[in-house]
Amino acid sequence: MSLRVTFVASARSSPLLAERFEDDRPLDQAGWEEVQHLARDLLPLAAAELRYCSPTPRSRATGDALGYHPLVQPALRDCHMGRWRGLTLGEAMAREPDLVDAWLADPRSTPHGGESLLSFISRIGGWLNTRPVEEHGRIVAVAEPSVIRAALVYVLKAPPSTYWNIDVRPLSTTTVTGWAGRWHLCLDGAPAHTSCA
Repeated sequence: MSLRVTFVASARSSPLLAERFEDDRPLDQAGWEEVQHLARDLLPLAAAELRYCSPTPRSRATGDALGYHPLVQPALRDCHMGRWRGLTLGEAMAREPDLVDAWLADPRSTPHGGESLLSFISRIGGWLNTRPVEEHGRIVAVAEPSVIRAALVYVLKAPPSTYWNIDVRPLSTTTVTGWAGRWHLCLDGAPAHTSCA
């Protein structure tokens, strides 16, 4: 038995350089237009037996706009950034450059008073590992790009520093297959098909 989990990155709520930690803003106009443009391609994922989303407004709005009617999963929330919540990386760097450097260098550090990168990756991996496994079961999860990056680090059993080298674009899809403790990245390029086992 194996499970197929396709992550759909939420549409954007701001330009990339204006992304904020734990961003809870709704979709901007460009985000809505992107969803409308790609809806036809992403609609087949609505056939998944289970449909989830991160609790952010833009993930919920993306899932609803795509016709998924997803169930909000608190475990798929963004990394808790403590006092840096709502700041851009540049703003945090301007306020506390040494602490930002420490945070970027050590995945166990929590200089912001929130969640460490290592804990965040483990939490997302824990969510994956507790999904119900059925014969050829399919799940779609609309999530923040940071959540998808954490899932990929977990699935690939890569060093936590790999997190910083993964780029997840708005409305891109990423599929993993397997079950608890045995996940594989699937690069079939066809999110609605089941060619990866």
